[in-house]
Amino acid sequence: MKRFSLLFIFVFIMTGFQPIQAAEQRTVIIELDEDAAAYRKYVELHHPFIEIVEEFDTLFQGLALRGTDAQLRVLFQKGHLLHIHPVQTYEATSREGDIPFVTQEFLGSKEAGVTGKGVKVGVIDTGIDYKHPDLKRNYKGGFDVVDWDDDPMETTPKEGEATIHGTHVAGIIAANGQMKGIAPDAEIYSYRALGPGGTGTSVQVIAAIEKAVEDKMDIINLSLGSSVNGPDWPTSLAVNKAVEMGVSVVTANGNEGPANWTVGSPATATKALSVGAITTPQKSAVLHESFHKKLIPIVPLQGSEPWQQRRSLPILDGGTGEKELPDAAGRIVLFKRGKIPFAEKARAAERANAAAVLIYNDGSGPLEASIEDGKEPISIPVAAVTKKDGQWLLENEGTVQLAARQIELQNRMAAFSSRGPVTRNWAIKPEIAAPGAPVWSTVPGSGYQALQGTSMAAPYVAGALALVKEAHPEWTDAQQIGALLTTAQKLLKPDGTPYDPIEQGMGKMQPAKAIAAPLIIENPLLRFGKFDSKQEAEYTLVVHNVSDVQQQLQFDSPKAESGIRWQLPMNVKVNPHETKRMKIGLSVNPDIQKAGLHQGYLAAKYGKLELQLPYLFLVKQADYPKAMGLEMEWKPLDRKGEYRYQIYLPEGAAELRIDLYDPDTLIHDRRLLIRKHVDAGLLKGSMSKREAGKPGVYLAMVQLRTEDGKYVNIELPLYLSDQMLGK
Repeated sequence: MKRFSLLFIFVFIMTGFQPIQAAEQRTVIIELDEDAAAYRKYVELHHPFIEIVEEFDTLFQGLALRGTDAQLRVLFQKGHLLHIHPVQTYEATSREGDIPFVTQEFLGSKEAGVTGKGVKVGVIDTGIDYKHPDLKRNYKGGFDVVDWDDDPMETTPKEGEATIHGTHVAGIIAANGQMKGIAPDAEIYSYRALGPGGTGTSVQVIAAIEKAVEDKMDIINLSLGSSVNGPDWPTSLAVNKAVEMGVSVVTANGNEGPANWTVGSPATATKALSVGAITTPQKSAVLHESFHKKLIPIVPLQGSEPWQQRRSLPILDGGTGEKELPDAAGRIVLFKRGKIPFAEKARAAERANAAAVLIYNDGSGPLEASIEDGKEPISIPVAAVTKKDGQWLLENEGTVQLAARQIELQNRMAAFSSRGPVTRNWAIKPEIAAPGAPVWSTVPGSGYQALQGTSMAAPYVAGALALVKEAHPEWTDAQQIGALLTTAQKLLKPDGTPYDPIEQGMGKMQPAKAIAAPLIIENPLLRFGKFDSKQEAEYTLVVHNVSDVQQQLQFDSPKAESGIRWQLPMNVKVNPHETKRMKIGLSVNPDIQKAGLHQGYLAAKYGKLELQLPYLFLVKQADYPKAMGLEMEWKPLDRKGEYRYQIYLPEGAAELRIDLYDPDTLIHDRRLLIRKHVDAGLLKGSMSKREAGKPGVYLAMVQLRTEDGKYVNIELPLYLSDQMLGK
């Protein structure tokens, strides 16, 4: 009998929350390391009671099989089980909150003169309510990978936790009714990969990508993400393969900002067009400090009174709120986040006659919280500021005078928008930015709702790309994307300085300008890698003149900096319809330059137009996550059953140790794993039930010993279960 190496993952057909009985059938997707067609013949001949639902041979070799546990167990016992396909949880990347109505003009359609007609856009998401009056005209079909049928409707309340995300995304791209999407004549196809609650697995996402490629989509939109920042995670590799097969893939960068290194797969894919979120036109309160000429963004806490105080007021340090406050009349009390609840802090300031309250975070990232505690509403405004701004206020407590101002927040990077770069290859992400905070669009039924997130920004770009494809079918996929990148607008912070490349990429998309672009730089985001010793690196720009006249590209020499030397082409002429490759050289002496990320912009111009090309390189080390994506899954289908584990290590390790702790008491429970000489990337393996130990929720302490003898400790959550998902 011919034996095949395979790996398998479960896709469960869910009906409400009813458990699947042992005699019921389930659908299983297996991935093979040999030809799928040959294995199909083997199954048909030797296991005729197992139904072959689908054959995959585009992005991976595999089959979707339907059978009972007993039937599948017999099949897998006779095959050689290689390893489990990675199962990283994916979630729709939107945020819902108390968002005021915003008049949202969808960019591009009127100015561009095209509507996306004839362009096929596949939305891999939670499904679409294709009966919505604004979507039914452009909806053309799709597939449901979760339920494994051709009805990719959103999850309804009867089926579990209802979803709206995919319908909202589809409306941004191609609504055509009361609301108009950015490409109102594009064809929409739905591929449901995320089930109840908007979650799914790697294999569901990959299978959906495969379906979309087979259906010859022009564009795939992936408004979903994971926590794994690595370029070679399975979904990222699947995206790269889809692009190689002629499909443009647009991904949401994630909502884990504003910290660096927060982008997650599949946005980490080398060939994906990853999108960050910017604010749509809206008024917001900020605090203005006139003496230091500083603007401090604030985030009102849920349940707070609006911040309308116009006169300048001093601040009072309230610590963490554990001590009684003195009289605070006419002052703003500044608290540090701590153990005392937010509402209790605010009420203490209210009793002390304070005019307002500010609370600064004790960690990186924005602070979003509530002061609603079921009691009488708090009568003074309460808002959050970042840790950096809070510490600055404390340092200048004696001179600070704060007054509220209303400012326009349009074209500002959203604080939640995930930042790059990508680990291992140090790629700049996102590549481009689009409106994402907040955006009104279609939701199931016949209504509309405002959501915010990079999930909303990605379909803006997918829709804009549909416009470019309709306007210029003669351009290659790379040229069409390059046109959007080359013509993007670099965004500035409130203080007038530009956002970093890893915040905005090339900046805000401008589809009408992309369509009219005379010159296209195919790959304008420059990455030079990592410098551990004095060395030179080179990056090759691919430049297309798509006009009928000669274009001249000129680079400005960057400001001289010790330990860094640039080699730039100063004046390059590109003839009509000519493509040229230009080498950008960089020499770095890491003994002179400080360790960490180095990023900025190279200035260039052609004609009267100016370009700002982002660049990035890493000197020696940076504070990026050294371990992530720790998972263990119980696999009972082979003879004895075993746990399959995986963890992603961007740099590998001389030694890896994982110890488990009680998450409440932090008492050490047991050592789970020790491995030596671990290569960079995804580590996978298996262990018995006895080796894994007692199921439960744990805090995993991951200790890495690097090749140079240093130790790194990372805390990761781990759920250890001996039950299959869906049981």
